[in-house]
Amino acid sequence: MQASIPAENNAYDSGQELVQIHNLSKSFGKGQPFVLQDINATIPKGEIIGLVGPDGAGKTTLIRMMAALLLPTEGFITVAGCDTVKAAERVHFLTGYMPQKFGLYEDLSVMQNLTLYADLKGVFGQERSATFEKLLHFTGLAPFIKRLAGALSGGMKQKLGLACALIKKPTLLLLDEPSVGVDPISRRELWKMTNDLVQEGISVVWSTAYLDEAERCNTVLLLTQGKMLFYGKPHELTERVAGRVFKITNINESRRQVLFQALLEKEVLDGVIQGRDVRIVTKNKDVTRMVGYPLVSTTPRFEDAFIDILGGGPGGVSELADARPKVEGDSEDTIVSEGLTKKFGAFVAAHEITFTIKRGEIFGLLGPNGAGKSTTFKMLCGLLRPTEGKAFVNGVDLQVAPGPARAHIGYMAQKFSLYGSLSVGQNLDFFGGIYNLVDQRKKAAKDEMIKIFDFQHYLNGSAELLPLGFKQRLSLACANMHNPEVLFLDEPTSGVDPITRREFWNHINGLVEKGVTVMVTTHFMDEAEYCDRIALIYRGEVIHVESPEALKKIAQSEQNPNPTLEDAFIKLIEEYDAKNPV
Repeated sequence: MQASIPAENNAYDSGQELVQIHNLSKSFGKGQPFVLQDINATIPKGEIIGLVGPDGAGKTTLIRMMAALLLPTEGFITVAGCDTVKAAERVHFLTGYMPQKFGLYEDLSVMQNLTLYADLKGVFGQERSATFEKLLHFTGLAPFIKRLAGALSGGMKQKLGLACALIKKPTLLLLDEPSVGVDPISRRELWKMTNDLVQEGISVVWSTAYLDEAERCNTVLLLTQGKMLFYGKPHELTERVAGRVFKITNINESRRQVLFQALLEKEVLDGVIQGRDVRIVTKNKDVTRMVGYPLVSTTPRFEDAFIDILGGGPGGVSELADARPKVEGDSEDTIVSEGLTKKFGAFVAAHEITFTIKRGEIFGLLGPNGAGKSTTFKMLCGLLRPTEGKAFVNGVDLQVAPGPARAHIGYMAQKFSLYGSLSVGQNLDFFGGIYNLVDQRKKAAKDEMIKIFDFQHYLNGSAELLPLGFKQRLSLACANMHNPEVLFLDEPTSGVDPITRREFWNHINGLVEKGVTVMVTTHFMDEAEYCDRIALIYRGEVIHVESPEALKKIAQSEQNPNPTLEDAFIKLIEEYDAKNPV
């Protein structure tokens, strides 16, 4: 395969920029709008370039053009001096590409996937054996070579995808959102592996929805609506909000209410809950008080500047919450888990899971990939029958009376669980029927969701072709058509941009203020800060049930007196491993 590469393209001066993007524009057909327009950037050798931007900004399109998989409409890209149109085969040889969606064969084993990619890349004989040994050690997949790719956890799938992209050592490694759906431990491992590759001189383009990851990159390219809004060092963008980022501390009332009131202020561009505090970004520096509280200046983050340069967040109003009645009822214990256990043959996926969730509480399930979160989640919303134990929703046993119990529940699955072959309108009709809405009530609920989530322009289009943010909005809309008292949200914002994520949490916070009980799983530790309490699940067991602040206090040490929730997550898992070796 290597012999077929044109010889004139082999020369590359390591002193020049590895990738040059010049006046690049892309549209998908005559008369169609540009999805990328007038992009100019250079990528040096041996650096990590962060590619960030809202959903639909053009990130995946740009990566696929760098990989010579899409042709430019205008302008050009060169990789190591090779034009992606004129020397596409050479560019394919120089690049490793890990797509956003799992690009492997789920019905093949780990080793069979590696073998297939080695065949495609022309890696044979002793080189193949040495490469396999190195990559299996590098990714920690050696004990799992016979496991089907589809049976791997999210983190292990991403590691296998990375290994396949590295079968032939690339000059340029293109990673399209490699950490989506990956727990914090696996995310740190992916970053360590990537930094090791950079030390070998490989350049990496890392597209991400996690803005804390963007801060780790050498350079960031920020896209919005197909245009480049910023290209430079992360700290250069962060400096734009210096002196305009504050915390509201010593809050005596609901943090959600304080955040809501702050977001109504004209001076506030953005706000999030951060532990016991509320973090805000203001338009000016000379603000000293907000909603009756003095403001404390705090260090700006890249995410603060990202929201600022995009014009601010979505505010704090939730039309979804405003449109529904307040939950009434006598029972305070809305969800009860009593010794839930699930066995698959000899394997125990969840063991004696016990906790209680109060009405109007946001309760988070956190844990590494494969820890038992999804199994616990599915048992609690009636999708999986427990081997032992009981689950109650509003006092109704899910096994004794599943129909009445599920009537109180709205469920949003981790993966897009709607019907892609149906239109947006047809999905709303279908789920309205599932929840026993008929005639005028069904029509009113459908019309309300169309208005709240701005589906007018997508109503007759296939749900499968929706942008990711609108797919998630449609899932949330379908789960709320019948005004459920309990919401089960399984990674509801996985892969969406920070602005869409804020919109979702506006809805969640507003619903909780109306008395709705929410159980949520997430790998975004910033999101977990919104939870009233968190159950940390590991090896199929609940190892802690505490508030986010309490978990941080448990993880405090002399070396790290002020741990983040991610620090706490990792430390508590490591401590459990030390006390309970396998």
